Amino acid sequence: MAVLPIVITGEPVLHQRAAEVGTIDDALRRLVDDMLDTMAAAPGVGLAAPQVGVDARVFVYDYTDDDDVRWHGVAINPELLVSPPPLGEPDDVDDSEGCLSVPGERFPLRRSDRAVLRATDLEGVEYELEATGWVARIFQHEFDHLEGVLYVDRLAHPHSKAAAKAVRKRSWGVPGQSWLPGRDDLEG
Repeated sequence: MAVLPIVITGEPVLHQRAAEVGTIDDALRRLVDDMLDTMAAAPGVGLAAPQVGVDARVFVYDYTDDDDVRWHGVAINPELLVSPPPLGEPDDVDDSEGCLSVPGERFPLRRSDRAVLRATDLEGVEYELEATGWVARIFQHEFDHLEGVLYVDRLAHPHSKAAAKAVRKRSWGVPGQSWLPGRDDLEG
């Protein structure tokens, strides 16, 4: 198990639909173990394979909700069903979202409050989870990564303008940039 570099916005794998996973093998199991280590070191609550430079439809998640229920797992070739997001402007606090591929930045984004995740686990077993609140947000965020969409791509003005300015200021938006959790201090 290892902590992997996390690629930053501008890396092509982040901006394209990820490839379906064909076979669950030892290489995929190692990748998932490394992704879990990387997510914990970052720290984060979710991580998609494209964020570590791998073109594969897989993400991991680990979050303990307000009821002390731990949501922890892997989603291979997921499908996601969501309710319509609420109308109105996002709340600067309650809807604040961040991303390990846009490290250190947070912007408010309206997400659906309910989501149903259908995926396959590492044993090849299909499963379905219904989530609300932050878990639903995590599933939507990570699923977006598999579709080649970053949360900053979904921001409305004026937040989209502020995100674009932050990316320019840090000279991101081009291939070849990454950070290593535990070594680089980009989240602060």
